[in-house]
Amino acid sequence: MKYDFKEIEPKWQKYWDEHESFKAETGSSKPKFYALVEFPYPSGAGMHVGHIKAYSGLEVVSRKRRLEGYNVLFPIGFDAYGLPTENTAIKTGVHPRVVTDRNIHKFTSQLRKVGFSFDWSRVVDTTDEGYYKWTQWIFLKMFENGLVFRDRTLVNYCPSCKVVLSNEDSQGGKCDVCHSDIIQKEKEVWYLHITQYADKLLQGLEKVDFLPNIKLQQENWIGKSTGAFVEFTIKENGEKLKIYTTRPDTLYGVTFMVMAPEHPLIEKYRGSIKNIDELDAYKDECAKKSEFERTQLVKDKTGVKIDGFTAINPVNDTEIPIYVSDYVMMGYGTGAIMAVPAHDTRDYEFATKFGIPIIEVIKGGDISKEAYTGDGEMVNSGELNGITNKKDAIAKVLTVLEKKGVGEAGVQYKMKDWAFNRQRYWGEPIPIVHCPKCGMVPVPYEELPLRLPPVENFQPGSDGESPLAKIDSFVNCKCPKCGGDAKRETDTMPQWAGSSWYFLRYCDPNNDTALASQEALKYWLPVDWYNGGMEHVTRHLIYSRFWHRFLYDIGAVPVDEPYAKRTAQGLILGPDGVKMSKSRGNVVDPNDVVDEYGADVLRVYVLFMGDYEQAAPWSESSLKGCKRFLERIWALQDIMTDDEGYSKELSASMHRTIKKVSADIEQLKFNTAIAAMMTLLNQISDKGSITKGEMKSLLTMLNPFAPHITEEMYNTLFGGILSEQSWVTYDEALCVEETIEIVVQINGKVRAKMNIAADADQDTMIAAALENETVKPLLDGKTIVKKIAVPKKLVNIVVK
Repeated sequence: MKYDFKEIEPKWQKYWDEHESFKAETGSSKPKFYALVEFPYPSGAGMHVGHIKAYSGLEVVSRKRRLEGYNVLFPIGFDAYGLPTENTAIKTGVHPRVVTDRNIHKFTSQLRKVGFSFDWSRVVDTTDEGYYKWTQWIFLKMFENGLVFRDRTLVNYCPSCKVVLSNEDSQGGKCDVCHSDIIQKEKEVWYLHITQYADKLLQGLEKVDFLPNIKLQQENWIGKSTGAFVEFTIKENGEKLKIYTTRPDTLYGVTFMVMAPEHPLIEKYRGSIKNIDELDAYKDECAKKSEFERTQLVKDKTGVKIDGFTAINPVNDTEIPIYVSDYVMMGYGTGAIMAVPAHDTRDYEFATKFGIPIIEVIKGGDISKEAYTGDGEMVNSGELNGITNKKDAIAKVLTVLEKKGVGEAGVQYKMKDWAFNRQRYWGEPIPIVHCPKCGMVPVPYEELPLRLPPVENFQPGSDGESPLAKIDSFVNCKCPKCGGDAKRETDTMPQWAGSSWYFLRYCDPNNDTALASQEALKYWLPVDWYNGGMEHVTRHLIYSRFWHRFLYDIGAVPVDEPYAKRTAQGLILGPDGVKMSKSRGNVVDPNDVVDEYGADVLRVYVLFMGDYEQAAPWSESSLKGCKRFLERIWALQDIMTDDEGYSKELSASMHRTIKKVSADIEQLKFNTAIAAMMTLLNQISDKGSITKGEMKSLLTMLNPFAPHITEEMYNTLFGGILSEQSWVTYDEALCVEETIEIVVQINGKVRAKMNIAADADQDTMIAAALENETVKPLLDGKTIVKKIAVPKKLVNIVVK
């Protein structure tokens, strides 16, 4: 009988649904396991096969855990706020709520069709009022605790989306949504003070099981450095120009300084700067560039010397010029830097272009040719002369700075505070009221959620103003503090807000009185295993760890780190080996695969196609190979005997395969786990029969990968529900073969193969080789010079 996946797969999906087979139970006496995948953004295009791979890893682990007796929470939801939906609404005139609901319905049907074992009773939607009420609650708690502030600053601005973007959302100088070039624009922005949590975020990495590359990317993004803050005096006005440097030992080599074109001291003293028009023109040019363009190392150096500012080097009282240049930004450090051209490549190029002196302070290079960036003996450095290592030189100069009262040791972070607002409609309203008397006043907690008002025109204003600003009934309100006339904040939160705490809501998704009950949080947290894309480890992963650590600090959650373990899957590339995209026409729709081959074939293939953590191209021929594999599994019903245990011939293979599949699943080595089952299948086929015991074990091992076909076979053959059974076990002692096959070589060439006891010693192996019927005639008339035996592998007989 042929396997009819079109009938069998819906049958089991219906069974699991009706029997709530995968529903997690808070407070169960079973050991708990919380598996988390990154919930999808429900785009109009629907899911692609990359989603299937992303979810299939922990899908397999979760199904195995249930069979091992765990109470498993494996939830799904939808991260549904954001620009793509709003842009669709603008183009089509369909409200974002309608677009979102339609897309969620499409995603849900696709996920169900593949047979994922999600707990569908816990689905969350970040755009649901019952959900974003608690997103706003967390924001207000941060506001109360001084982690929310507003500042007028240069921001990354997308002229196409008309929205402010964080550094994380504009990497490479491109908008993360529409890929347009970013420009710098001065704007008043809401910020979350994530930099206050930099050390806690770094310390937390020491206690979690993250992939080394994930930890490294987080550390690099936070970018903690130790150095010194040093004050240079501007001769003309006595102002102090504070800089931060990681190399205070090179202070004697400072020959110029560079300020950001937007530095407030330029505006303050513009009347005494002779070339202020030139500085203004240069500043205007810089405003057209993105932060990425301004900070590129490989680009032409540009700048203007300030005619009216001269700095005094605090360690040797030397007068040095001050320039403005685009690569110095107000948002980084102090908005000014010291420049040591002899020992910094960028400073060297700048000094060479503008004819600035270059003074060697570290021996070892030839500064007439290039900057020397290595270590060496300090020279031309006053009290530092003769010191031969950087650590001692820095320690010494710090004592000099502190004695003079012009500097001190300090720490800086590359990570900036999080720009936390969007000038768009489709996002969580920021629950703040602006009162002319009371200032910024939080919306009272009892009035949450602050709901999005109905809107027909979603177009943002020409200056990036939110569509909400056009709705008088929303904007005009009373101050919660004094009762006077006030105005609501009209910016909305960024898409990252809802995804920064969704894993908490899964613990108790329908709670009206708290983001989740303490009982549920204590039972489920931390997440035992989180799997997601590498592209999110410097944005979502840092943001969510920050939110969670804050909630821990105020006593809202019981653990300080949300994720005990974080792994990542590789991309599925198109058949052409290039990343899938609609423009290239190489996207594979999972629906098409399920319709033609069935969900189980798709599930097995995405995990068999290569190393789970690496990118792999889609291959139609390999997909068909997985189809044949499952058809052969189905056909085993025709050769099953009534024997209950393992046959003598397959006993060791069964135990070894169980051991390997069990271990490989835990290490995300799904491709080799499937390959091991394919090898076992070949051995069964060679033998010509399979016992009931062998069938039960094989179906159980395969079940997490291909649940529909295995449920059907198990139910037909044994009358039970496979997903309610127990995971298979192995006996280490029985993993050893009684006999093994070795090769016999004569002068290094294979001449025969023979079976021998697995524990045979070298003498026994050689004796058996010499008596082998194929080998004996080949030795006639020859003189044996040497006999070599490699246990469990080969015998080599050297003759002449």
